[in-house]
Amino acid sequence: MKEHVDCNKEHHHEECCRKQGNKHHRHGAKTFRRRRAIAFWEILEQKRSTLKKQLETPELQAINPVLVGELKAIDMVMDEFVRAFELHEVEDKEYKNESAEPAKEND
Repeated sequence: MKEHVDCNKEHHHEECCRKQGNKHHRHGAKTFRRRRAIAFWEILEQKRSTLKKQLETPELQAINPVLVGELKAIDMVMDEFVRAFELHEVEDKEYKNESAEPAKEND
């Protein structure tokens, strides 16, 4: 006869929880970390948006090369962050936002 495995024990199986009608608690920490990763990505997205606005500000044209460098750096970090944390939903959202933006014409 198999011994009952308490769901509060370190070594338990998802099947045990399903058979007993209990929720499997192993995903709570993963979901929490994922939400924190997405929140941090949103902070990076806000910083990127601020840099883009600064690029369009006439008063800041003197530091334009610095802003361009910072924008490229934050883009690189955001891309790596999405891949490292497998945040495919933010990647999809970013793609939809970029394709919805109207193309700017050069004067």
